[in-house]
Amino acid sequence: MGLTTGFRAAKRAPLLQVAKSAVATIAAWLVAGWLVPGQLPVFAAIAALLVVQPSVNQSFAKAIERSIGVIAGVVIASVLGLMFGSASWVVLVAIVVAMLAAWAIKMTPGTGNQVAISAMLVLALGSSSPEYAVDRIIETLVGAAIGIVVNALIVPPVLVAPARRDLALLGGELAASLDRLAAALESPQTPAAMQQLMLEARLMRPMRDAADAAITTGEESLTLNPRRSAHRDELGEMRALIERLTPIVTQVIGMTRATLDHYDASLSKEPAVQAIAEQLRRAAHDVRLAVHLADIEPEPAPLTSAVPALTAPLVVAPSRSDHWILIGSLLEDLRRIHAELLDED
Repeated sequence: MGLTTGFRAAKRAPLLQVAKSAVATIAAWLVAGWLVPGQLPVFAAIAALLVVQPSVNQSFAKAIERSIGVIAGVVIASVLGLMFGSASWVVLVAIVVAMLAAWAIKMTPGTGNQVAISAMLVLALGSSSPEYAVDRIIETLVGAAIGIVVNALIVPPVLVAPARRDLALLGGELAASLDRLAAALESPQTPAAMQQLMLEARLMRPMRDAADAAITTGEESLTLNPRRSAHRDELGEMRALIERLTPIVTQVIGMTRATLDHYDASLSKEPAVQAIAEQLRRAAHDVRLAVHLADIEPEPAPLTSAVPALTAPLVVAPSRSDHWILIGSLLEDLRRIHAELLDED
């Protein structure tokens, strides 16, 4: 397991991505070979291969990174070649100088590596003449441009499905956490069951972060994408929904924590607590409804009604027992959840 995880991914890249990389590489090789005859268009093929990324925006960024790295590396290699010739030690000096130059001007690691690789390739494969350097730069620019064009024209990726999936999982788990907390309030629970309830509630934080990251990735995939108009509104609804669900996640975790800290077996006998449990179930229904209205089917429980269940904040009489602190805390959190689900300021 340790050996394979170093070079194997959790899942395969889409076959379409592989096909687009192959098309871009072949096209770059042919076009650059026609424009700049005399040398094998290695720089163009490498640029096209690296530029085809999961999104058009990432392709554009990779093209800039590749172009700047090649230009800097070619210039360094040409200067050192003209000064010291093409001996093998000059290649090593060029690599070190390229890495130090990239570090000095705070290039990204990818761009810095590209500078060193380009300097090495120029000295190892070719000549240090100005004409050769210019040809390699032209090759790189051609390959990068072809990579962007191919990625933009051949089914440009729109990463909406992962965002929809992660948001559905978050909505389903949030509703399930509300239902579990309601069940814990309605009947006596063991300490182990309350600890399990807290652990399950805390799992919503990484799920919320994963959904937010997936939506951000989806938004980035629309940048410079010809298909963006068909999906912009969809991702906008997802962004608005997760902004509504995020405070509710915080409230539910806090309610679960407060219940765990102040729990005893007599809590379920409080009429106010039974009313709060009912409101929690209504809130779970309305979370599923909010997710459903954004065209996302929550998991694992399906929607049972299209009518909101939280119609008004719950009002109860002051408790005469020692549970009044917990009841007051739960009521305030319920009020906030009610406001978020109704989109109130």
